[in-house]
Amino acid sequence: MQKLNIPYSIQWNETHITILNQQELPLKTEFLDLYTLEDVFDSIVTLKVRGAPAIGITAAFGAALAANALNEEHFPVFIAKVKESISYLASSRPTAVNLFWALNRMESVLIESTTVNEAKTNLVHEALKIFLEDEETCRQIGEYGLSLLKPGSQVMTICNAGGIATARYGTALAPFHLSIEKNIPLKVYACETRPVLQGSRLTAWELMQAGVDVTLITDSMAAHTIKTKEINAIIVGADRIAANGDTANKVGTFGLAVLAQHFGIPFYVAAPSSTFDLTLATGEIIPIEERKEEEITHIGNTRIAPNDVAVFNPAFDVTPNELITAIITEKGIIYPDYEENIHQHITL
Repeated sequence: MQKLNIPYSIQWNETHITILNQQELPLKTEFLDLYTLEDVFDSIVTLKVRGAPAIGITAAFGAALAANALNEEHFPVFIAKVKESISYLASSRPTAVNLFWALNRMESVLIESTTVNEAKTNLVHEALKIFLEDEETCRQIGEYGLSLLKPGSQVMTICNAGGIATARYGTALAPFHLSIEKNIPLKVYACETRPVLQGSRLTAWELMQAGVDVTLITDSMAAHTIKTKEINAIIVGADRIAANGDTANKVGTFGLAVLAQHFGIPFYVAAPSSTFDLTLATGEIIPIEERKEEEITHIGNTRIAPNDVAVFNPAFDVTPNELITAIITEKGIIYPDYEENIHQHITL
């Protein structure tokens, strides 16, 4: 069995967090040390760290880092200050529910502690627990996902739901990494993922590092590629899944689901249980982040669009449940009826 050849994107180092700077990939492999709460917040907002699970893990480490930096001895004041830090981190991005899930766990541990020193220790342990759980979760998702693919399958994906977006292995990319470990041939077609190009910069780089057979296409080539290359399945990640199965993921995902229905191929969503938000009945009420217009009007520092042109830049779209063949989680594969089966599955 081959060893996975991609770096850990998040590491805890007691006095700081080390992250793989995903802004610099693929041309430069750079690791950044985050020492302050503000460093962590900025790394999430500016996409130095990205991917729903990785955002949650980084925020959890950030809460522990902020707590350890406090010299406050009066416990109620310490609690209040750490809660402020947690609220600040929660405001970094609105769509990925893993962020709030991880920070809620950190706040629960904080509240259950009885002294400052106990709280600091418990927060670090909880953040590490979240990290280790995610690595095992992603491996399980990969095992279930791989069971849906035949040797030689040609699979399309969008954005980067890989090892660098999680603790390890990834979600949508986990089956591909495990296929290398198990010597099962698969071919991947990665959409470039405009406007921030996570597919070309990150997925293509990550899969090449792992030895996966990957071909890069532009987003607008998806339909032609599915037809001419006889794509067998599409698999994507998720940033939030409503109680009925409606799924928010990187913008462009909805379009791939429509194409999958047209061509009669399965459309799979791969996500951990922490990505489900059972408080939301449907995807209609998932908040969709809109990002700055420069992501569309510029490439690097070069403007490519007319001055003052109106810009609409949603970072995500929502795929309705009727277009999703199955949802792959660490607990197994969920099939329709989603409204009934998700609740039973997630509460196991």
